[in-house]
Amino acid sequence: MANDKFLNGKSNWRWWICSLLFAATMVNYMDRQVLSLTWKDFIAPEFGWTNSDYGLITGFFSLAYAFISLFAGKFIDWAGNRRGYLIAILVWSLGACLHAFCGWGAVRTASALMLSVGTVSVWMFMVCRFVLALGEAGNFPAAIKVTAEYFPKKDRALATSIFNAGSSIGALLAPACIPWLASKYGWEMSFIIIGALGFVWMGFWIAMYDHPEKSRHVNEAELAYIRQDEKDPLPSSPLKGEGSTLPSVEGTEEKVIPYWHCFRYRQTWSFIAGKFFTDGVWWFFLFWAPAYFSDQYGFKSDSREAVLLLSVLYLIVTVLSIGGGYLPKYFVERRGMEPYAGRMRAMLLFALFPLTALLAQPLGTLSAWFPAIIIGLAGAGHQSWSANLYSTIGDMFPKSTIGTITGIGTMAGGIASFLINWGSGKFFDYCKAMGSAFQFFSFEGKEAGYMIVFCLCAVGYLVAWLVMKTLVPRYKKIEV
Repeated sequence: MANDKFLNGKSNWRWWICSLLFAATMVNYMDRQVLSLTWKDFIAPEFGWTNSDYGLITGFFSLAYAFISLFAGKFIDWAGNRRGYLIAILVWSLGACLHAFCGWGAVRTASALMLSVGTVSVWMFMVCRFVLALGEAGNFPAAIKVTAEYFPKKDRALATSIFNAGSSIGALLAPACIPWLASKYGWEMSFIIIGALGFVWMGFWIAMYDHPEKSRHVNEAELAYIRQDEKDPLPSSPLKGEGSTLPSVEGTEEKVIPYWHCFRYRQTWSFIAGKFFTDGVWWFFLFWAPAYFSDQYGFKSDSREAVLLLSVLYLIVTVLSIGGGYLPKYFVERRGMEPYAGRMRAMLLFALFPLTALLAQPLGTLSAWFPAIIIGLAGAGHQSWSANLYSTIGDMFPKSTIGTITGIGTMAGGIASFLINWGSGKFFDYCKAMGSAFQFFSFEGKEAGYMIVFCLCAVGYLVAWLVMKTLVPRYKKIEV
């Protein structure tokens, strides 16, 4: 192999840093999942929420996430990875814990103003979701920036797929513990306990993270491996740790693309398209899967059946999505393709996985396990797609702009997620009210509504791939 010279005596601190990114992403998604796993069977009976109420809250979160993401990436680029990531997880952990006080606050406010407790509770949860979105919008820009800082191009998709699997693990652990916490200690404590995990992570980040050039855990061989894409990754002498002054990622002068100039590049719009047509699919499955199994099969969130179905669903996502990082690596190292072409080839294959969602409702008439497995396959396709999509940023943009571009694309994904989550809530209430008068294929009422949304989710990735391939047919690095 061309890079054998880097292997002798090389430290592996980059994978410990990747594990921190994994843990942060896991906590990120567990904080999001608390509401989806408690609203149907714990919160809605207390406040009288409808599908539209829940859709409004989740849709507002997506919209807030989208708007904040437009600036979160720029903030991470400005603040740097160490400080920016700390601030992000501090804010979202506070936001997660604040949800616990919505019930008490809604009752007091409604009593004082003679308003409906349900209406006040919806608005209070929306405020808390805004704080949650304010912090969570910084997670992926920071994680992608750290990945570009600690990994060479050929390994970035694998590293991204590993830390991105934290979302799957978080979604896997959530149904196993959150409904139990809610039933045993109350839904309020489930928000506080899960939200507190972020404060624990902050201690590990402070103790373990530093720039590769400054970290005492990264030796010269590993730094050379990390910088292998650069023309002169290491000076000839002296050795790292012996008074050398090595090039720094955040410490050196690097030209920055002005914010609004980013929209002049087709590569930016390609990333926007990749996020817009696909992020809503994942967020729909994430926010609505517990309600789906409750609506369609009567399995409450804390029931053994619901826990098993959701656990298997996200186990499939987790196991298969980690392998998604290896496929472009195979295309690059074994087939001799350049990284962008290898990623696009892999992403086309991953875009086929969500097509299985077309069968979720038809096979669901036989057993609830069929949609659980099918949604798991679709989710695995998304996570593998997402890992490679994020890696295209590091391939084509300078490191100084990675956080900004990630934030812009995340904004597009957040807008799509708002549309599908808010729209689904309204749509499902409409389908339920229409009953047998609303039909699609052999389904009627709310079942027909789920079938229509699944069809939209199934084709989103192929549409995204075609748009991306049209905008950026081949690799072209942006020079500034």
